[in-house]
Amino acid sequence: MKSVRLPHDRIVWLLLVVSLFLYLAEYFIFRRGDEIGFSFMSNVAFLPVYVLFVTLMIERVLKEREREAMMKKMNMVIGVFFSEVGSHLLRDFLEFFSDGEELSKRLRPSVHWRDADFDQAREFLKGQDVVLDSRLGDLAALKAFLAEKKSVMLTLLENPNLLEHAAFTDLLWAVFHLVEELQARQSLQQLPQSDLDHLSGDMKRAHTYLLIEWLSYMRHLRSDYPYLFSLAVRMNPMNPQARPEVV
Repeated sequence: MKSVRLPHDRIVWLLLVVSLFLYLAEYFIFRRGDEIGFSFMSNVAFLPVYVLFVTLMIERVLKEREREAMMKKMNMVIGVFFSEVGSHLLRDFLEFFSDGEELSKRLRPSVHWRDADFDQAREFLKGQDVVLDSRLGDLAALKAFLAEKKSVMLTLLENPNLLEHAAFTDLLWAVFHLVEELQARQSLQQLPQSDLDHLSGDMKRAHTYLLIEWLSYMRHLRSDYPYLFSLAVRMNPMNPQARPEVV
């Protein structure tokens, strides 16, 4: 059975008729026209306040729902990035650490982590000068991987929801810059020391953004998708011994 939907103008007239009927019924029952008139004028006087209050409340509720919906869409985009690019890139960057043992140990979320643990890990990152050395790892393999995933990142960058997430956009641009730097060199063999230092700086920039966003993404998974968080913990890219099996 189909529901009947009245046009807006008919709804307005219907409400006015109902209101008029109720006022007339009140008058014929109680015969107090002066009190009815006083009550009517009082309601009319407060009507702008009612409208203002209701409008502000509805607007706030709608904006909050819109923000929550946008954050869910944005976190889905970020999840695709880490699934396709970010986690693999974090794992590859471990090869370029001269001593990343302390960083690796401090960034191993578990299913028992709470907001305070994520806050401590974020503060730890802010106090660290994470240095990557382009001489230590396989630059050619890193170049090939990033070149393969460039189209994925371009697709993510086209998503309008990312305009509201400046930090993640900065991360994408930092990774794109690293890709362009690597692709601009026909050969990565026998590069001058100054050029290797430059690449190390580009890698450090991308890696810093990547770690911060990875922590935020893990925190989101813990709060909203515990089953995905469990797998993300077991596949932690900062843990060289990470395995998907539950032990």
